[in-house]
This record gives sequence, structure tokens and C-alpha cells, in this order.
Amino acid sequence: MSDAPLPNLAIDPRRLWDTLMDTARFGGTAKGGIRRLTLSDEDRQVRDWFKAACEQLGCTVTVDEVGNMFARRPGRDNSLPPIAMGSHLDTQPTGGKFDGVLGVLAGLEVLRTLHDAGYETTAPLELVNWTNEEGARFAPAMLASGVFAGLFDRAYADAREDRDGKRFGDELERIGYRGPEKAGGHKLAAMFELHIEQGPILEAEGRMVGAVTGVQGARWYEITIAGEAAHTGATPMHLRKNALLGAAALIQAVDGIGQAHLPGVATVGLMEVRPNSRNVVPGEVFLCVDLRHPDDKVLDAMEHALRAALPKVLDPFGLAFEETRIWHSPSVKFDAEMIACVREGAAKAGFESRDIVSGAGHDAVHAARICPTTMIFVPCAGGISHNESESTSPEECAAGAQVLLNAVLAYDARKAEARDA
Repeated sequence: MSDAPLPNLAIDPRRLWDTLMDTARFGGTAKGGIRRLTLSDEDRQVRDWFKAACEQLGCTVTVDEVGNMFARRPGRDNSLPPIAMGSHLDTQPTGGKFDGVLGVLAGLEVLRTLHDAGYETTAPLELVNWTNEEGARFAPAMLASGVFAGLFDRAYADAREDRDGKRFGDELERIGYRGPEKAGGHKLAAMFELHIEQGPILEAEGRMVGAVTGVQGARWYEITIAGEAAHTGATPMHLRKNALLGAAALIQAVDGIGQAHLPGVATVGLMEVRPNSRNVVPGEVFLCVDLRHPDDKVLDAMEHALRAALPKVLDPFGLAFEETRIWHSPSVKFDAEMIACVREGAAKAGFESRDIVSGAGHDAVHAARICPTTMIFVPCAGGISHNESESTSPEECAAGAQVLLNAVLAYDARKAEARDA
């Protein structure tokens, strides 16, 4: 660690909060949340705003072939790859104001603070808005950061369809954010991602900052249960093949898998009933299962339990099924040196950090495949996220942004010292 003191630069809490509230108008909902689905008109609007805000600081904004946006601020040595900060500006259908958004706008506040002070880092800095982190419109989640990291190719991303049959590639072209740069076409020295915890631990312990040491593994499955549509009045109970009844039993079994593999979790969060008519016995149900655990071996066991449960639960109802695993994100351990910079940055800001593992997936998961990566967590009220009532205080947002600034400067100083040694 360098003995040279880091500059005493302070972010502007009011400016950060005002920016969070101002940009919430892009897709703002009546209940105070945000509906800003990937590649929607609202997504285009916030992208246009983001590009303009970064260019006002003298940053060069580039866009790659899957819509990832990169705002670069030059450093003293621009031959070095950039130190990145970033997250995402897309939201859930009933999303809050902070999930993902805080990480991007706090990164913008870092750039504004450096700009106001005239401070120049050794390496260039880059602020990233990753495309389709949520996966709410186009599955899987973290799609474009996955292309950047080489996990998916452009053709795979372009072919993803939403529930209305609209393709990712077509919608990217429609909103004008298909960029010329190949995804992954430039290297990152490192990436920091600030995010709300999306869980209750920091709030429960009265901690302001979490130093994220890794992310648990996640797997998504699509399951179609096939029965037989029939008239509700004319079909006796014992002769029905009710797909919804089987789905209900499967949902209970999925919950049991989570309960049997704690601290893992298992969830059915999306379901479509067909033909979805009040006087028709449901003939088909489509649903999605989400399994997560910090240990990939236990996740294997959870997957085995799910596949064993399908025939056991559905055969007694006379139902057929099809199951496909559509996404697998292995558990990740973040970079030790970057975690140390977060702890150092928190201490410099006057906070005692707590090591924590992320229960949710983030773009940092894919970034960790190609460069040193870590995350910074701040609390959210009640641990509630993916909800219009999602809430984080101005003080918590400011704390996260200050720790982000401090950590980036600490990492830049370490790398400059190593280069000059």
C-alpha cells in the first residue's frame, strides 16, 4: 500500500440526490418507482441524458454493439486501461429509484467531483451503463455485460425475445443505441460497482457500507406444464388434467428445495396460465424457477432436486412437462486488492465496513471474468428492492458515492506505485 496520502475530495451529497430524483422522471410511476425496461423509449431517454451529462464533463462517450455505454475521462497516462465504475439504468417493471441507478449516478458524481477539483488520476476512468442487467424484458439477466465478457456472443443477444416476441437486436436498433465498437473491444483495468444491498443485513446491523467479497451462484429454468384445457362446468373433477393445479404443487416443492438448502433460495417469480379464461380448466402453465446458493456444489444438488421433483409432483395429475435451464451464473469471488481499497475508502470516509456476500446477481459478476472487480453495498430500507417502495436515504447514497470515490483513488494510487516501482 502506498504511503502517499490520498486527496481529501468530497462528493456533493445534494447534487447526487437531486440527480437521482431528476432522472427518476424517465419512466417514473404513480407510486414513486420507475418502469424503465431495457431498450424501451424511457431507456432511450435516460441514455440520451446520461450521454449529455458525461460529455459536459469533457468525457468521450462510446457505445458498443450491444448498447453498453462507456464515458471515458482521461488520466495522466492514457496508455493504461481505464479503471471502471458502473452499473445499469434499466429497471424492473415496478422498479425503484436506486437499484442499479445509484451505481451509475454515483459514478457520475465521482467524475463531477474530480472535474470540479481539477484532479487527474494516473489511469483514465470509465463510467459504464451496462445494457439489460435486470433481465426483466430480455432473459437472461446481465446480458450485455455477458457479451462484453465473452460469455455470450452478439447473435445470441440479438435473438433474445421479450414476451411480446420483440427481439433485443431489433429494439436496440429502434432506439438508436447499436454502437460501432465490438463488445469487449477494449480492456478494463478494474471495475467497481456501487449498489444497494437489496437485502436486510446492513440495515439490521446499523452498518453504512458493505465490502462485497463475492456473489452467490444463480440458475434460471423455464418450465412448461401441459395438461388439457376443458370446460369447467362439464368436466368432472376426477377427469381433469389441470396444469395450474400441478403448477401450484410444483411451486410448493420449489419452496421446499430452498428451505432444505439454506442459505440458498428457490423462487417461482413468473407464471403464465393458458388459456387464462375463467370457465376453462387451465391446459398449460409456463413458469420460471430461480435457484441461488453461494456454493456451486450445493446449487448442483438444488438443480437435481428440482429435476427429481418435476415427475414426482406432476405425474399424479396426469401432466406432461418440458424443462430448460436458460441461465447459469457461477458463484464469484471478488479481487482481494480491490476489496482492500473499499475497506480503506470506507475508513477514510469515517465508516466501519462489513464484509458481505451478494445474494443478487450484478454486472460485476461478468466483469470479474475479465478484470479485477468488486462491489460496494449501502443499505436499503427493509431490504426491499425490485419494488416501487424501494428506499435508500440521501445519507446512505452519499456514503456509497464517497466510498466509491475513495476506493477508486486508492486503487489508482496502488497501480501507479506498482507501475513506477
